[in-house]
Amino acid sequence: MSRCDVIFQDNIRDILQNGCSDEGQKIRPRWEDGSPAHTIKRFGLVNRYDLSKEFPIMTLRRVYYRSAVEELLWIWQKKSNRVADLSTGIWDQWMMHDGTIGKAYGYQLAQKHKYKEGMFDQVDRVLYDLKHNPYSRRMIVSMFNHADLSEMALYPCAYSMTFNVSGNKLNAILNQRSNDMLVANHWNVTQYAVLLAMFAQVSEFEPGELLHVIADAHIYDRHIPIVEEVVERTAYPAPKLLLDPSVKNFYDFTVDSVVFENYQHGPVVKDIPVAI
Repeated sequence: MSRCDVIFQDNIRDILQNGCSDEGQKIRPRWEDGSPAHTIKRFGLVNRYDLSKEFPIMTLRRVYYRSAVEELLWIWQKKSNRVADLSTGIWDQWMMHDGTIGKAYGYQLAQKHKYKEGMFDQVDRVLYDLKHNPYSRRMIVSMFNHADLSEMALYPCAYSMTFNVSGNKLNAILNQRSNDMLVANHWNVTQYAVLLAMFAQVSEFEPGELLHVIADAHIYDRHIPIVEEVVERTAYPAPKLLLDPSVKNFYDFTVDSVVFENYQHGPVVKDIPVAI
């Protein structure tokens, strides 16, 4: 059984047993039928994934990792906010009249800022420091820009990454304000572990720990029977991540650069209602 599966099972059981319900409170999310989408949540989950031991991809259910990597590269490499730049329809419901998701995610990463070393956007600044100043404690990327929140289709959920080098290992902290544990948790963990591995490879470090900090880890009321079934499934050993070793520049990675060796998994979780 992979460590990623154990962490997910522990998180779900903790939320169901010890969580706080927002039933009766004023909430924003709604189901398709217009009824309020209530949750049960835990505040401040902190999960550690050691990529030097195994890659954290869930095996209890199938993770469509190619689509997850495509979205990751859309945000971090293309720095795009145009929905048409994605082959999947995962952002269609948030698309604005101009075909974008507003000043969110990739838009924020594309903005250039002046430093004493020159002009960089946030991604390029981290990549520069990993090459030239790897023991910096200032390698932080943030997409939660208060000045632009009103022009975003959705406030960023996974909103910041902090990178830190220890010895020959690159570690990172992913901060997430909100995490739908059934719909998004497996997706986000896979994405940002892949990002950490990519940054490590092009900077000549080994992948170390990914620390995932979730402020509001929740399960929607209509998801409870589904997660109860998923956590009781049989899990498999973690697969091995194989990144194309010829890639030395982050901007040369493609979806085809990412392969998982011996990825065994449970069945796909279908027909999940999504709150908006």
